[in-house]
Amino acid sequence: METVLGGGYPLAIARQSATRRNAWFQSYIMTILQRDIRDLANISDMTSVPRLLSVVAAHAGGLLNFADLSRSVALPQTTLKRYFALLEATFLVQLLRPWAKNLGKRIIQTPKVYLNDTGLLAHLLGATVDRLTAEGNLAGAMLENFVFMELRKQSTWSETQPELFYWRTASGQEVDLVLEDRAGRVAGVEVKAAATLSASDVRGLQAMATAAGKQWVRGVVLYTGTGVIPFGTNLHAVPISRLWAA
Repeated sequence: METVLGGGYPLAIARQSATRRNAWFQSYIMTILQRDIRDLANISDMTSVPRLLSVVAAHAGGLLNFADLSRSVALPQTTLKRYFALLEATFLVQLLRPWAKNLGKRIIQTPKVYLNDTGLLAHLLGATVDRLTAEGNLAGAMLENFVFMELRKQSTWSETQPELFYWRTASGQEVDLVLEDRAGRVAGVEVKAAATLSASDVRGLQAMATAAGKQWVRGVVLYTGTGVIPFGTNLHAVPISRLWAA
C-alpha cells in the first residue's frame, strides 16, 4: 500500500514525508492549471478544474457519467466535457474502454475513468495506509487504479504491446482489466485488496473465459498475498508485488 500511495512521480517519491509529498502534489496541480491548461484553453473560472479533478478522483475506477459529474461540480455538461478533455490532454486522467467481441460496441459503451498516478489520487482523496487498511472499498479502488496504470506503462515496452480494456455484462459479471494482443488473444486480470481469496473471486474471469471462447488465453487475480494459487486451467492468483519484483 505504501508503493501505491507513493505513486510514480520521481519528485514526489523523493519526498519521504507525507506532508512534503502533499505539498509537492498541491504545487504540481497549480502548475498544471496555471501553465498547461491556460495555454490550452481560455477558462475564466480556474477553480472549477481542480474541483472537477477531485470529483473524478472520488469516482476513480467507476464508469464515466457526465450527468453525475455535472451535478457534483455544478457545471453544464457542455462545459464539463470541455474541462474533462483538458484533464485528459494534460495527462491527469485516463479512460479505459470496454472489451467486446463486436468492435462497434467498444466505441459506444461507457468507459471507466482513472487518474494517471495513484500518488496524486491519494493526495486528492486524503488516503493514508491507515485509511486503506480500514476502508476496503477505498483500498480496492486505489489498487485497481495502480494496476491499470502499471500495466499501461509496461505495455509500452512489452513485445506483445496489448491494448487494455475492462469487461462487464448487463447481468453484473465483470473483469477489472482485459489485455488483448494484435492477434485477438485476450487475458483477464482481477485486482483484489485481500491476502486471502475464495472461488467467488474468480467467477468474473471464468465467465469471461466462456464469453471469449477461443480468444481466451489466461486469467490472473492479483492480490496482496504471497503465494501463487491455481484456481483451474490457466487461472491463477498471483501476488501483486510480481508487477515490480523479479
